[in-house]
Amino acid sequence: MALTNNDILKKLRVALQLRDDQIVDILKLVDFKISKSELGAFFRKEDHPKYMECQDQILRNFLNGLVIYKRGPREKK
Repeated sequence: MALTNNDILKKLRVALQLRDDQIVDILKLVDFKISKSELGAFFRKEDHPKYMECQDQILRNFLNGLVIYKRGPREKK
C-alpha cells in the first residue's frame, strides 16, 4: 500500500503539529491560495462525500512553503 499525497500531508501536519490556518499561511508564502474548507477536504476519509484528492501541485507548493516557513526566505545574492 503506497502513501498518497493526502497521507503525506496528514503525516506532516501531525509531525510538525500544524493547524489548518498555519498550513494556509505556509501555502500563502509561495503565492498559493487555498481555503480552510478546501484544505479540510484533504484530511477526510476517502469514503467521505467531501473528500478531495491532494494533487501533486498542492503538495509541492506546501513543501516549498514549508522550507520558507522553517528556514526563512532565500537571501538575495
